[in-house]
Amino acid sequence: MRTRIMLLVLLLPAVQAWPQSAMQKFDLESPLKKLKIDITVQDSVTYAVTLGGKAILLPSAIAMDFGQVKAGNNAVVSTTRKNNARGEITLPYGQSAKLRNDYNELEIQFKNYYSITFRAYDEGIAYRFSTDFTEPVKVVSELATFRLAGDPEAVFPESDVFTSWEVPYIKYKSVSAMAEGKKAISPALFGQPGGAKIVIAESDLLDYPGMYLQKNQGTIRGTWAPYPAKTGMGSWGNFVSVVKERKDYLAETGGKRSYPWRIIIATEQEKELLTNQLVYKLAAPGVATPGVATPGVVTPGVVTPGTIQDFSWVKPGKAAWEWWHDAMLPGSETPSGMKNRGTALYKRYIDFAADSQLEYLMIDAGWSDVYDLKKVKPETDVRELVRYAKGKHVNVFLWCVASTLLNDLEGNLDFIRSIGAVGIKVDFFDRDDQLAIQWFEKIAKAAADRHLMIDFHGCSKPTGLERKYPNIVNYEAVRGAECSKWDLTANPDQHLLTPFIRMVAGPLDYTPGSMRNTTKETFKPVDPGLPSTQGTRCHELAMFVIFNQPLAMLCDSPTEYTKYPDIMQFLSAVPTVFDETKVLDGKVGEYAVMAKKKAGNWYIGAMTNWDARTVELDFSFLPDRKTYQVSLYTDASDAGTEASHYTFKTIQVTRKTRLKLPLAKGGGAVAMIHP
Repeated sequence: MRTRIMLLVLLLPAVQAWPQSAMQKFDLESPLKKLKIDITVQDSVTYAVTLGGKAILLPSAIAMDFGQVKAGNNAVVSTTRKNNARGEITLPYGQSAKLRNDYNELEIQFKNYYSITFRAYDEGIAYRFSTDFTEPVKVVSELATFRLAGDPEAVFPESDVFTSWEVPYIKYKSVSAMAEGKKAISPALFGQPGGAKIVIAESDLLDYPGMYLQKNQGTIRGTWAPYPAKTGMGSWGNFVSVVKERKDYLAETGGKRSYPWRIIIATEQEKELLTNQLVYKLAAPGVATPGVATPGVVTPGVVTPGTIQDFSWVKPGKAAWEWWHDAMLPGSETPSGMKNRGTALYKRYIDFAADSQLEYLMIDAGWSDVYDLKKVKPETDVRELVRYAKGKHVNVFLWCVASTLLNDLEGNLDFIRSIGAVGIKVDFFDRDDQLAIQWFEKIAKAAADRHLMIDFHGCSKPTGLERKYPNIVNYEAVRGAECSKWDLTANPDQHLLTPFIRMVAGPLDYTPGSMRNTTKETFKPVDPGLPSTQGTRCHELAMFVIFNQPLAMLCDSPTEYTKYPDIMQFLSAVPTVFDETKVLDGKVGEYAVMAKKKAGNWYIGAMTNWDARTVELDFSFLPDRKTYQVSLYTDASDAGTEASHYTFKTIQVTRKTRLKLPLAKGGGAVAMIHP
């Protein structure tokens, strides 16, 4: 479970000093020359980007105000340095075993002790500020502008506040059609008509507020939550740390540091967004400590120290979970429902997990006092549940509130570990100002020290922290299945935007697996009670392949799953992490077809939005001269009106096979391929 980076660095040719002049220009191309950055230093620092020779970003100003030093204004270049890196990252787990990590880099050092580093990958470009001040500083403001060429369409995950990331996507025909001041979380997507798709994101967000995107004076700019001046408990349940007053600056931080990467992902092949992992590549690897192997930057012939610790104990997998369906087990002899959550009921979930080869039980809210984790409710004997589960080769995650956990982080984590749980689901952060961002790393490190995995909920979008701390197996930050209980926003149109935009940032916790499936016309939110979801049964299954979710919840009732042994054959077998991923086809907001390999077996998922369509499976990715057996789940002929209807059959294929799959409205298909 260790991350290794094989990286060859060629310094070209040496540090170069520059005399002061009225204007200086620099450029940087990606390894295959797909993308080019043009940088101009004058009264301000601007950068522009072309893809295949066509402008995608017009000259855009960047700056940071530290009070006495205004980095990027009246800038004077001191030295420059270019690096070329070619190598790969070996992942502890993920959607592939390895990632190519090829880029060209330009570092511009300015007088006044700051620098800007630009990187050009073939899948996107990025820049970041670094400072070398001797004293701590206040970041008064940051200027990050993104002057998109033309007037592209926009897919904006709008958020009017600095506290929410489970937001629906709003589509605009053009940036000019958006109202001034509209604000969204990142990543957000912009599409040139018939041309490039562009995703703006950030990476390596540490000890600094998260970036939002806002239309300001007609263009897209970064915006950030100011530093908290006064906080108090509030919001739902009165157990969330809420900002009452804010300072007039963004951050208080050390003088010697690097700031987050600002990223422009750009491609003319929109399906490539489904496997873009630039956010992960740009994130910091594990902290080096002497005598421990990997990860870090490894130059051939040079021994490099390793990571914070060995993460081989991190085990992705699937979990039974009670919250979404209100802990209701229709037909069970054991009393069920939220009022009956306790030892007897949770043992039924453990039995189901064991019988279904699921690795985990997620015990959600209700096992302890929400304000004091150590006050375990007497009806839920957690120690007994952990003992019972381990006897059946199942492990336990426990839910908690972020503020409660942080009240006594060390003591609470020691207590959870003493119970025997292997992970925690930490909920209700509801902030991403500088102090809140500090919490994520603080929790991740303390949990890693105790070999506890983490599923972050009510949290900001991922920015690569899971690379430094692989015990972070999931982040929510998505309009997930829970919204089916309340409104219409978790629907197939949303599902076909999520993997192209939100998933670019990193893993997500959507919680799929509903067995009560409805059409657009028949769906109604249900809360409390047994909810349903929009889209077909096979659409729901396809999320287990399409979505990147190292810890995947099965959201529905065990008694519902056991009605469908063929469905459970798939849900029991499908992995949550893979050795290889191939995108067979895809179009933003419309459909996605992906194939993923694990231990010699392939798993295919296909999903469509509310438009019915037929997709063709091309099996040419399989080795030649072999015949494969395929377990195939497809929408039934009437799935457009009876969304729960599906067909299951077994067929044989070779790499020459071409198979047409009809997808109903809101439909999908999955396949398991075995030699």
